[in-house]
Amino acid sequence: MTDSSLLIQECPMLLPVNKDKTIYDGFITVQENDFRIRILLPSDRQLKNAKLQSCWRLKQLLQGYQHIIKQRLQHSSDLVSFILELKTVLEVAVKRRQVYQPVPPPQYYSRLIGEMESLGWDKLLFIDTEFRTLKLKAEDSSGRQHVIAVKLKSKYPAEAPECSADLPLPLNITWTPQGSLMSIHGQFLAMLESLQEFWAVLDEIDEKTWVLEPEKPPRGATMRRIAIGNNVSIKLEIDNRHPKMLPECCLLGAEHVVTPLRKKLNANMHLWNPECSVLQNLKDVLEIEFPSPTTHEKSNFSMECGICYSYRLDSAIPEQVCNDPRCGQPFHQACLYEWLRSLPSSRQSFNIVFGECPYCSKPVTVKMALPKS
Repeated sequence: MTDSSLLIQECPMLLPVNKDKTIYDGFITVQENDFRIRILLPSDRQLKNAKLQSCWRLKQLLQGYQHIIKQRLQHSSDLVSFILELKTVLEVAVKRRQVYQPVPPPQYYSRLIGEMESLGWDKLLFIDTEFRTLKLKAEDSSGRQHVIAVKLKSKYPAEAPECSADLPLPLNITWTPQGSLMSIHGQFLAMLESLQEFWAVLDEIDEKTWVLEPEKPPRGATMRRIAIGNNVSIKLEIDNRHPKMLPECCLLGAEHVVTPLRKKLNANMHLWNPECSVLQNLKDVLEIEFPSPTTHEKSNFSMECGICYSYRLDSAIPEQVCNDPRCGQPFHQACLYEWLRSLPSSRQSFNIVFGECPYCSKPVTVKMALPKS
């Protein structure tokens, strides 16, 4: 079995993201917990010089284990061996954290059951076996369904619970030692009502246009990338505090198509009317009609990358297009970056690569964000 096959077997959600297989990105799973990691290998693929980047959850978990991780990098013979070592360390860290969780007193459980009876058991979507983590559902005035996750501490209610929800703004729950699940649920409902206009704006966009990304927009997403035509789109960032005001706009596509639209946007910006919907304003300002899901085929706007021949690469869709009007081939930035880097005729300045389009040989440049160390 090859190293690649062994890695897929041990860690199927950790994949190479470049042609040289020196950058691996994805998730490592330990005891049903998924942790985001990124491994940067040097060109000689020596693990002792590799860099490990991780999500904040994993960083917290590995506090006190950094010297062990560094030692494993120094002595592991290959990437698969290191992953196996890392999973062993993580299993120990996860078990150790679970052991140190104090057990709540009996009144904790009786209070929790009483609060759920007052709130209504129909609001409970999930509760774990330790009666620590709950998920409560809530319906706003427009009938949208929402969920709030509540993580209770062993000294609840003297200790404030941790709450999280899919919202476009921080979830601020005011807490006192006299608080309850009803208080949390009531404050959550009030926040939902304050966001009705914001969600109405996005619901209209989702229903009446081709949304390229996010593919399945969560309620907390403020961005939409909408198809305008073949290989042309507009990226919007809606302000949840002022959803009907002119959003931050970014036109994406070949310059010969984008430039006229950009000129119209700048020239007609003064026509924006907060009394009208965002979608109607965009039509008026850009002087266009957006393709509708009921009248157009989505395949007309699926931009397959000219290098990897796929539409989606991890979470990214093709975001760069050849500027030659006769070509207009779309690419993922990451694919084009790695392609140009591999060509002897290309040149690089910091994180910008200059070269030629793989299809029409016209000059093309691509800039990639430098990885965080």
